[in-house]
Amino acid sequence: MPLMQMPPPNQRPALDQPFELPLERQVSSIPRAGQKSDGYWVYPSQQMFWNAMLRKGWRWKEADLQQNDMSHIIRIHNVNNEVAWQEVLKWEALHAKQCSNPQLLRFGGKASDYSPRARMRHWLGYELPFDRHDWIVDRCGKEVRYVIDYYDGGEVDPQTGKFCLLDVRPAMDSWDNIWDRMTVAWARWTIKDKQEPTPVPKPIQEEKITS
Repeated sequence: MPLMQMPPPNQRPALDQPFELPLERQVSSIPRAGQKSDGYWVYPSQQMFWNAMLRKGWRWKEADLQQNDMSHIIRIHNVNNEVAWQEVLKWEALHAKQCSNPQLLRFGGKASDYSPRARMRHWLGYELPFDRHDWIVDRCGKEVRYVIDYYDGGEVDPQTGKFCLLDVRPAMDSWDNIWDRMTVAWARWTIKDKQEPTPVPKPIQEEKITS
């Protein structure tokens, strides 16, 4: 293949990769801050996701992974992000008069940096989240940080691709965010029949030792 036609490095197969993976990418419904009015975040291809996992230390030889498994992984990844954005928009609706078109500016993973709420739940006997992301939303010029904890929700729904319980909320790093958290907590307490409850992780299962 001529050099000018070579895919970018993150789209090239790894040296010991056992099978080829598609390079196609899906456009999300999440508007990307700093782009033109029609700019949206684009999800990684299966090949990009594979390479990203390798960079994080994952070794495919230790997992019984088949080629078609990657399509399921990508679907779950994309669905989780779409659901997370819809949850963010519910919070952003509190500021719809000030900003009607919030956009995602950037994001980062913090899988081992558990949030205070996740730690508190763990102390109460619930499972820790298996992942955490921090999303920075551009609220018409104001940066707002959201914390997203990902909990195991059981089997994957074959129809929707959902299997995570997402706990999405503004970080308590500003008075505006604290006020939003208090407002929603009060609404959930006083109008329980009209409000969605906060996702609750599964209790820790004790292993039974048999002699």
